[in-house]
Amino acid sequence: MNTAHTHVLFDRAHVFADRVEAGRLLVEALRPFSFHQPVVVGIPRGGLVVAAEIARLLSADLDFIMPKKLGAPGNTELAIGAITERGHLVLNEDVILYLGVPEAYIEEEARRTQEEIAARTRHYRAVLPHTPFHGHTVILVDDGVATGSTMQAAIAATRSERPAQVVLALPVAPRETFEELAQLADVTVAVTAPHDFWGGRCGGLLSRFSAGGR
Repeated sequence: MNTAHTHVLFDRAHVFADRVEAGRLLVEALRPFSFHQPVVVGIPRGGLVVAAEIARLLSADLDFIMPKKLGAPGNTELAIGAITERGHLVLNEDVILYLGVPEAYIEEEARRTQEEIAARTRHYRAVLPHTPFHGHTVILVDDGVATGSTMQAAIAATRSERPAQVVLALPVAPRETFEELAQLADVTVAVTAPHDFWGGRCGGLLSRFSAGGR
């Protein structure tokens, strides 16, 4: 990991008042870096709340991207990968191999999930049109990550539009996942990235859980 292109605001865990505070703190984490015509791109629902505050403070355009995890057979909370509305698929090969997940299941789960994403995307696009990423700095925002599979799919989809830079901005992430994702982005920042991590999203570190969370 190139630490010159990463920044963690707090070494210790931080309890967020809400996702708006998470957005304000991420702007502080982003201050050491300069960006060309940034577009702030949130992952709905909770990540879009955080992204909206970042976009407001940076006077930047706001957009969203819609990756969704693929659930394992019999345990939809366990991610075997993720897919975006544009069909960018990231698979967790270790989990798939360990569980012996059939290829036919993966194909069907990807098809079903993409159809679900398409319906949600139409709903969001009615009020938030897409901003082209080409030549811009894209700041990808979620309200936290656990395994990082959905963010990996979001990065792949974003790269396909040839942005000038891809920046990841996360309120909270396990240190190991933070370092893995930093290999895929040009700049990666977090408010906190503890080694002894116990919750995947900043909802686990919120004193007041926002209705925008998931």
